[in-house]
Amino acid sequence: MTGRLASLLASGTASAARKALDGVYAHTPPGVIKFNDVVIASGEGCWLTTVDGRRLLDMASGIGAVSTGHCHPAVVAAVQAQAARVVHAQQNVVGAHTAMVDLFDALSGVLPPSLDQYFLANSGAEAVDNAVKIAKAVTGRPNVIAFEGGFHGRTLGAMALTSSKTIYRQGFGPTLAGVHIAPYPYCLHCKAQAATCHAGYPTVTGERRNAEISCCGGPLESLEWMLATQSAPSDTAAIILEPILGEGGFVAPPPGFLAGLRQLCDKHGILLIADEVQTGAGRTGLWWGHQHWLPAPSTPSSSASAPANCGGPDLLVFAKGIASGYPLAGVATRRELVPADRMPPGTLGGTYGGNAVACAAAAATIDVINSERLTDNSRERGQQLREGLAKLAAELPPGLIADVRGRGLMVGVEFGGVTDGGSGAPRFMMPKKGIASAITKACAARDMLLLTAGARESVRFLPPLTISAAEVDKALGLFGEAVREVVAKH
Repeated sequence: MTGRLASLLASGTASAARKALDGVYAHTPPGVIKFNDVVIASGEGCWLTTVDGRRLLDMASGIGAVSTGHCHPAVVAAVQAQAARVVHAQQNVVGAHTAMVDLFDALSGVLPPSLDQYFLANSGAEAVDNAVKIAKAVTGRPNVIAFEGGFHGRTLGAMALTSSKTIYRQGFGPTLAGVHIAPYPYCLHCKAQAATCHAGYPTVTGERRNAEISCCGGPLESLEWMLATQSAPSDTAAIILEPILGEGGFVAPPPGFLAGLRQLCDKHGILLIADEVQTGAGRTGLWWGHQHWLPAPSTPSSSASAPANCGGPDLLVFAKGIASGYPLAGVATRRELVPADRMPPGTLGGTYGGNAVACAAAAATIDVINSERLTDNSRERGQQLREGLAKLAAELPPGLIADVRGRGLMVGVEFGGVTDGGSGAPRFMMPKKGIASAITKACAARDMLLLTAGARESVRFLPPLTISAAEVDKALGLFGEAVREVVAKH
């Protein structure tokens, strides 16, 4: 470490760390939120170590980016080796570099086979912007439909598609024109089938709950109505959604919704964009979140007509966990959707997209996820986590935990309650505002990092895919202590 602030940390004391933080914060705009006032010195696996010696169990993993854990040896070795060869060979100036060649080969083995064209970018938001650009250019249509609770990024384009919280758009309007927001099937808060949708909460797994209920059809009907009243199909280029809401609360769709959405897009010639920034790279127990509900796409089509039904999405956006925390993102799409007459050379690009070190990290990450069977670990540890949370819910005051949900190691807990209100019909009750945030702070005081999710009182568990059974048990114990402490105070 060098520099005035870094020199303060040499003593390894909490007071020195506080002074260093104050120095950093003095230069940080207030719009950059800081959830935990710590200075990190190192990380390994599911653990972070602060400069003053605290070991933090990381159940946030850089908001899902550190998929293979902190400093996985294989990823570290790949990065070190690449940094000694070439750091950056800009993707528009040269045809490729060896790390990109390796990455494209790795991507072809894990992406749906119909999506055989890859554009690399720096961040999920940048990739979302480019996916929308592609959809508009290919279809010649101006509008895009997104869903309530979705989070797609903070750039001016992606921000317009985001509705998980008002804070992300507050004060930045007017937003991108032509964006329409449709209702998302949030079954816990569904007014149409309260008795059916709410009766099983909280549940051990989202899979079991979704097997027991069927969607009332309201969200798809609302989408059809939107196409009839707000954005004509002939004006609608694409529909974009996260297969599972991320920042919006880790809400999975009911059975049939994504298949119905695919059929609706095919009916009207609308492209379907899957934002897999948070749900991808093994996070949900499969390589891509949409694979839980949509059939495997066919091999690439030779037809030049677009869009043809390929089973899965027409465009897939990836980032976060694909490179174990290194800044790499991308858009995968079908060959026939990017013809030269619609997307001529120069329409896509970016200085740091496809950075050689980031590509090496991503190729190594894909290899680790596959060779260490981390999708299997995600399913198994996710099941363990949800079962433990459901057990905790049964031990707490009735209705305090309204839902335990998710897929793989993308697990959400929503606080509130389901009561009959004296009428015999289940009714969702809103909890005291701030309880989720208070619980994450109580977890931090116990040396565990956890995040809230969305505008409702929810928390999200998003650990590295390498987490062990013992570490899940430890997280459950710390979370239970934190919840009981906060409940006692409230």
